[in-house]
Order: sequence, then C-alpha cells, then structure tokens
Amino acid sequence: MSRWRQAAGRLRAGAGIGAGVATLLAGLSTGAHGADRATPTPHDATHLPSFGTWAGGYIGWQGSAGDAFGDFGFGSGMIGRRSVPEFRTGDATGRNDAGRDATTALGGLFGGYAWQIGPFVYGVEADVDATNLKRPVSSTTPGFGFEGLDPAFPVTRTKADVFGTARARVGYAFERYLVYASFGLAGAQVRFLTNFPDPGTTSAPALRRGRAFLGFSLGAGIEYAITENLALGLEYRYLDLGRSGRLDLGTVPGVTGGPFSARASFTSNQVLARLSWYPGGLVLPPEPGEVAPHDPDTAISDRVSLHGQTTFVDQGVSGFRSPYLGPQSLVPRQARATLTATAFLGFKLTDSTELYYNPEFDQGFGLSRTLGVAGFVNGEAQKAGAPFPKFRSQRYFVRQTFGLDGETEDVPDGPNQVATRRDIERITIVAGKFALGDFFDGNTYAHDPRVDFLNWSLWASGAYDFPANLPGFTQGVMVEYNRKEFAIRAAYTQVPKEPSSNVLDPRIARKGGLTVELEERHVLPGLDQPGKIRLGLFTNVSRTANYREVVDLTQGGFFADINDAAAATRRDRRKSGLYLNLEQAVTSQFGVFARASLNDGRNESLSFADIDRSVSGGVSLKGGAWGRPDDTVGLGAALNNLSRSHRDFFANGGLGLVIGDGRLSYRAERAAEAYYALSLTKAVTVSADYQLVANPAYNRDRGPAHFFAARLHTDF
Repeated sequence: MSRWRQAAGRLRAGAGIGAGVATLLAGLSTGAHGADRATPTPHDATHLPSFGTWAGGYIGWQGSAGDAFGDFGFGSGMIGRRSVPEFRTGDATGRNDAGRDATTALGGLFGGYAWQIGPFVYGVEADVDATNLKRPVSSTTPGFGFEGLDPAFPVTRTKADVFGTARARVGYAFERYLVYASFGLAGAQVRFLTNFPDPGTTSAPALRRGRAFLGFSLGAGIEYAITENLALGLEYRYLDLGRSGRLDLGTVPGVTGGPFSARASFTSNQVLARLSWYPGGLVLPPEPGEVAPHDPDTAISDRVSLHGQTTFVDQGVSGFRSPYLGPQSLVPRQARATLTATAFLGFKLTDSTELYYNPEFDQGFGLSRTLGVAGFVNGEAQKAGAPFPKFRSQRYFVRQTFGLDGETEDVPDGPNQVATRRDIERITIVAGKFALGDFFDGNTYAHDPRVDFLNWSLWASGAYDFPANLPGFTQGVMVEYNRKEFAIRAAYTQVPKEPSSNVLDPRIARKGGLTVELEERHVLPGLDQPGKIRLGLFTNVSRTANYREVVDLTQGGFFADINDAAAATRRDRRKSGLYLNLEQAVTSQFGVFARASLNDGRNESLSFADIDRSVSGGVSLKGGAWGRPDDTVGLGAALNNLSRSHRDFFANGGLGLVIGDGRLSYRAERAAEAYYALSLTKAVTVSADYQLVANPAYNRDRGPAHFFAARLHTDF
C-alpha cells in the first residue's frame, strides 16, 4: 500500500539528500538565510527578472544510497556447443534476485559550464562516480545444471565499479529554480566473477573478467539556489550501456558442461542528490514573499494556480536481531530511497467552481520493498515502487462551493487552491479522484510525511483502513458542511477489488467505502490557543477473507497454506472502525497531538496497514527560541496491536498488506520518532529523522530496529 503521503493529501513539497549532505547543509543554513547580495528590497524586486542567472562554471558532489539500480542481461549464451536461454540478474527490488538484501551506494564529482539566454539555460557537464552496484545470477537459472541444489548460490556476480558521463544540458530558470534535461555519452567499468563448482570435488575455481561498457544517458533534474554560490539539486538518469562482445566466463563442469560464453548488456536507473558550487556567483531574484503582494481577483492569473513539489527520502536501517526471515520481513542493514515530483494545477471555472489536476512522477522503494513494519517507517514509500520514474495522474477533481452568506474569508493561492474569497458557512462538494487524507484525519502537527513525521502510525490513524489503490488514491464524492465552530464531512468512494490491489472496483453500488467525520474547533480558555478534535467513522465493503475462518480451515487440514485459504474464501465482507484525532496549540511555537483508532479486526485489512488498534501522540516545537522560527522539532510515539484472530493468521504463516514473518511470537509493535526540519529557505527544507521500532511486525523474536533518514523537500 502507498505511503499515506497521497492518502494524507500532503499538498506541500519536498526532496531529500544523504545524511552527510544534510549535516553539511545544517552548517550552511545560516548563510542561506543571511545571504543578501542579490536580494533587493521589495520595491526593487518588482523591476527585476523573475528568474536567476545560472551562467558560468560550477563543480560539485553527487551521490545516493539505495536509489541506484542496475540490470545485467546475458544473451547468446553457449555452454560448449549447447545454447543457454537468455537470463537477467534482476533489478535489486528482490523480485528476481537477492537484491532485497543489498544496498547500492553511488557517489562522485561533477563539473560543467552553462550559458544563458533569458530564462533558457544550456551547457555541458561531465562526472565520474564510484559505486558498489552488485548483481548475482542465481544457481536456479536454467541451463547450468545446478537448479536442484539447495540452498541456491550465485554462479555469477556482476559488479560495477565506476560510472562516467559527458552530457549536454538544456534547462529553464524560474525564481531560484533551474529545471533541465540532459543527454549524452555514458560509460562504466564492470567486473564479472563466475563460480561453477564441480560436485565431485570440493574446489570451485573462480574466474574474473573486466569489461568497459559505453552507451548513452538520458536524464532530468532540478536545482535550487540556496545562496549566491551554492545550489541543491536532484537528478534522475537512465543509462543504457550497450551490449558487449562475446565474453569467456569460465567452464561449467560435468558431462553436459563446457566453456561458458555470452554477450552481456547493462542498463541502470539512478537518482542522485547534488550539491553545486558556483565560484563566480549566481544572480538571484528575490524570494517570492519579497515581491509585491498577490491581490485576489484582479487578473487572469487569479483564476489559475500552478505549484509543484519534489521530495527525496533516503532511509537506512542498522543491524538488529533477526533469527529468521519471512516473505515480508524487514531485512537488516540496508538503505533505500524514494523520490516524488508533483505538479498542482488549478483552474477557477466560475466564482464557485474549481478544477484541479495533479500529475506526478514517483520512483524508488521503501526498505524491504515497503514491508516488515506494520506502522511503516517512510510515508513516501509505496508497494507500487519502481527503479525508474513512473508517471501517474494522482488527482483530478472538481470542487463546487455553495456559499450560505454571512462572514467571508480570503483564501490565498496555494497547492490545489486557487486564490478566492468564500463564505465561512458553506457547503462544498468534491467529485473525482483524490486521497481521503486530503479531507479526513488531518492534523496540523502530524499529517504530512513530506515535512513532518514519517511513521505511518504517527501521521495517520493506524487502524483507519481508508480505501485506496496502491499509490493511495480513490475515486468518489466528498460533501462538507462548514461553519466557524465545526465542520462535518462525508465521502463515499470506490474500494480496491481485494487487499493490496491496484484496481478499484467499479461496482460502486454494491461495494464501496463510507467515511464520516465531525471536526470541532475551539480556543482553550487560559491558553487562548486554537485546537481541534476530529471524530471519524468508517465502513468498507469489499472482497476479503475472514481471519478466524482461514485459520480454522488451515489448522483443520483443508489447506496447506493459509494464504491459499484466504484467496479461496474471499467474498464481499464489511470492515468498520473509528478514530479520534486531537491537536492543540499550547503556545504559538508549541503544540501537541494525539490519535486513537480501532477497527473490528475480523476481516482482512484492505488498503492501508496491518493494524487493528492504535494509539499515538507527540509534540511539535518551532525554533523561535533559538533564532530559527521556521525550523521544526517533532517527537512522537505509537503503539499498535492486532485482534486475536488477526494474530493467529500471522502465526500460521499469513501474509498481510505489509507484514508477514512466516511465524509470530506476538507482542505489540511500539515505535518512537524524532525529527528536526531545517528550513534553508522559504521553499527548501532538509530534515534529519530517527525512529526506533520494537517488535517490528508484532514479533518479539525480531528487533528492536533503528532507522535513520534524511529528507529534502522543495516547494515551487
């Protein structure tokens, strides 16, 4: 299931970077806020171009951990005079090889020169990167004669040591951003290590071969100037490194063996965080907040809204106690990264009718393919991940507002919000594709994993099984009645065809999800600070299995595998629950939050998490006390539990939405999280995040696990 990032309706932005860069940036942040050589007064700002000047030379560092993927293919294979079917090493996601256990690091230096005509930027760049990208070929691969050996072992290992590119770049500058595309030559140095053991001896002679590959690179990226001399960036690149000539890769023993040779091909998908230094300096426009204010309803631009975001999260887990691994267990000692880039397009069709569309690219994987922890540790991760950017139309909806007269309010332009003036007392109808988190279970202090808490159990009510496809969205209708003191809203939406399905069931008259929420708003006496209480009820009807039924069928010998029993007995069933959500400002700088949620725990969870009861809470503190008013510190904790029949399901080998160790020594899953969000500019935030999870996947045999993450988030 997706990171609630979409189901949470995070309409802000972000992008992330490695922990070492985050530390460096923390030291640079003072300069980022203090640099003023190219920051004119608000009066002068109205007469300057709205884009920066990026012309000149630059050098920098780039790297990533867990967000570089490679795929080696072997074709035209021959063992003696016998041909071998084409085979591949896989893409490090764990679907085709042991790459779920591997972490690929990539990093190096780059340099280039750019020219500029108006907002259009063009130039050349070269880079060289060291890497530990490794991919094995399993002994289960047909044709080598080792298919029946247990356990399996790698017969060939491929390792890329160095990548290099020489590329042209073409880009467009706006505000302090530069977006660009790149294309050019790419090369890599690769080693092949083969090991074909002879069953009749104890020896297994190894053969090593080195090979240089040359091909092409295509990519795209974004940079943001945080000072006159420093820019942060993210870049995706695809490398097709061509196909080699025939390689001699050793000798396969046995009567059907002989010399093995093949032609190898190599492709790679990479996401890199970048820190660029411009020694000649950049000429920067003012921050958007320093220009003349935006007046509603004075120009055509006030009927159009255009915003965007990028978020990059690089996360790792250290070693922990793990006596066994199941199909959906958390794997120790690994790192993974996720990247999203979203556009928020809005159009005011009439004074009361608005149309919105959110195209998005997302790339990467959560730790262990977003598996192994019930309250998963990265809200940007999803099970529908990919090593390359996937394009999705995440939201498209119409919003119709019916004003009921009385007091009005001005709403500024923002993501999925055209600047407007509206009645406070109003009825709003939204129809289309959206995330239920856009409207339900909101919280000022814990709701957006792009800028606050990453743990699913902290930015959402863990037992709220909201209907959604794998990326976290659904289709339906939401209706809201709003007053100054309260709001009541309800939504009826499509549900997935079955648990963890990416296909929404079109039979909405027979199957669907209903959520109703009451939101109360108040100001606490004595504190004179605002707060909100939200009470939500939900009920879903979809094709699911009953935990107690499949446990009894398996223990009775009718099915050897409990997951087969679940698949065979799924039918239309109901799952219901509720959540309570509190937020309260204590001062203008300090706030607290809490959530409690539960569901009936009888039937399979459908979309979100394997949680039947959850409580969570924490605090959020702004940095005004230490002179950093835009920084945020967050501390939170969560406790998750399962129903009795749900525990028995996992104890008998069941696989849920995100967990399944194959066995279970039950204990409640406990999580704690702390983060510091450092505001480099009004548009760029870098966060350092730590989480401790005890009894991951409710299993006291495993853990505790320590998680470390760096996150870079950019709005434009």
